[in-house]
Amino acid sequence: MRDEVTGRHGGTGLGASARQLRAMFSQAAVGIAIVDERGRVLDANDKACAMLGYGADELRGKTVLELTHPDDVERTREQIARLIQHEVTSYTIEKRYVRRDGSATWSNTTVTLLRGLPGQGHQFFGILQPLDDRRQNEEMRNRLAAVVNSSDDAIITKTLDGIITTWNPAAERMYGYRADEAIGRPVMMLIPEDHAEEEPAILQRLRRGEHVDHYETVRRRRDGTLIHVSLSVSPLRDGTGRVIGASKIARDITRQKQHEAALRDADRRKDEFLATLAHELRNPLAPIRQAAALAGAPGASEEQKRWGHEVIARQVRHMSALLDDLLDIARITRGSFDLRPASTTLGAIVDAALETARPTIEARRHSLRVDLEHREAELVGDPLRLSQVLSNLLTNAAKYTDPGGNIAVRGNAGDTQVELAVIDDGIGIAPEMLPEVFGMFTQVKSARARSDGGLGIGLALARGLAELHGGSIEARSEGPGRGSEFIVRIPRRLPDASTQAETPAAPAADSASRTVLIADDNEDAAQTLAMLLEVFGHRVAVAHDGEQALRCFEQMRPEFALLDIGMPGMDGYEVARRIRALGRPVTLVALTGWGQATDKARAMQAGFDRHFTKPVDPDRIVELLATH
Repeated sequence: MRDEVTGRHGGTGLGASARQLRAMFSQAAVGIAIVDERGRVLDANDKACAMLGYGADELRGKTVLELTHPDDVERTREQIARLIQHEVTSYTIEKRYVRRDGSATWSNTTVTLLRGLPGQGHQFFGILQPLDDRRQNEEMRNRLAAVVNSSDDAIITKTLDGIITTWNPAAERMYGYRADEAIGRPVMMLIPEDHAEEEPAILQRLRRGEHVDHYETVRRRRDGTLIHVSLSVSPLRDGTGRVIGASKIARDITRQKQHEAALRDADRRKDEFLATLAHELRNPLAPIRQAAALAGAPGASEEQKRWGHEVIARQVRHMSALLDDLLDIARITRGSFDLRPASTTLGAIVDAALETARPTIEARRHSLRVDLEHREAELVGDPLRLSQVLSNLLTNAAKYTDPGGNIAVRGNAGDTQVELAVIDDGIGIAPEMLPEVFGMFTQVKSARARSDGGLGIGLALARGLAELHGGSIEARSEGPGRGSEFIVRIPRRLPDASTQAETPAAPAADSASRTVLIADDNEDAAQTLAMLLEVFGHRVAVAHDGEQALRCFEQMRPEFALLDIGMPGMDGYEVARRIRALGRPVTLVALTGWGQATDKARAMQAGFDRHFTKPVDPDRIVELLATH
């Protein structure tokens, strides 16, 4: 089709026709190439050159197989062989060519055999139709389908009438319907009745071309269970831009909602606990303040002053008990609570618990019945903590039983464990609250009005102590107003504890006078403790900061130094280190409001011998001075 070839036939008419054919060949919208029988390119039009990235002169002489992508060479060779062997007169193949820059381009190629004139070889006429756009669209669709199928979110499409048209595997997992069960059905099958108004409103927004983003709602699974979902819905448009449907992405946020609810509940319980703690700590302050005022009143009698002292002592014990419970539950939670195992009996545990709880029981005029088998049954555990478990249960029963109610204690011993039960005819527990009653800071709502105080940690502490002994507590109730039963089961020996364990006997008291240094920036605390120790015959010096404490130590050279940790300037840790550096014998006792295991460890590292958490029972200090 070159001019020099077509021009051989001569004639002006033929020349014009040849030029027209050449123009049609060059400007055709598809790629056209002429190839000889050895597969070499003889000629190619502009479109073919553009598709392959070569100029016409560069393309001439290259073979078809040389231009073919390696993955498609074998298929191309087979088709050419069929053509040459006259099995077919033409063939069509979708294949890739390698462009001049090394990239691949797809083409739908049709090759036709042109039989040569006598004495001339065969030629092939090839038409190349670009397929890149179609292939790219197919690849995009394939990638999109892969994304949809592998997504953890449910991806669904529907018509503007709400009929489901597609349903991915995540939708099957989320909602429980297979694709063949969901496609063609209305999306309303997923929507609970009380949310039915949502779908018409969403469809109306979609018809206006609006998007619905991160809409949180509730949907129903095939088995009827409800799940929380977050929906994002977008309009689907046809080629003209008209909205014809919607695509929806749904994410299951049920677990997230549960976590949020748990956090809200924990936050609510924390606020309630802090309010309760403030209330419980304020309550003793009023009688303490009034008793102190009475003791200092000029006209107060000795009996009134003595009564005021008893009130103050009683209320301080109450506050100390509250703080001790808090510290105990914190240590149990951290796993740093140490038991003091000893041999004891079932009867001894019950008697100690009754002694603690009896005042509360009698104050509310309850009837108490004790049915205890095997009183002398022996077990190994921490006697103080085991009796605390039972006394907490008894106090709980007394608080939540109307005055004049009935409380019973039942106990028995088996070969490997003892069992104690506290039974009351009080307000009872709703079934849904039974799993919650041992939670931290939990008080049943209906019980709060009847409670006469407490932080809501008594049952949690009882369970923690029982579990430290390898035991358990179970709560039972037939419902509100039907009473409660708490059953404690404790092994008769602690894991790895010797049945011969005994509580060490306390050293005999020594009434000798001691020299004592007290250092505390709280002047009232320091002075009152000093006066108390002086009453017992000890010689005491008082300092109110670290520097003063060191000076007093040098002058007095005491046998005991009771040091507050949180003093300004030089704290108690530094004072202890400096005293130890002097090398003089002295018993160092830390007095602090910080009572965690790390605080005790830090005190020991600083050189302290003992660690007391405030408020300290004065009797413990008096005993320490008498026995060391």
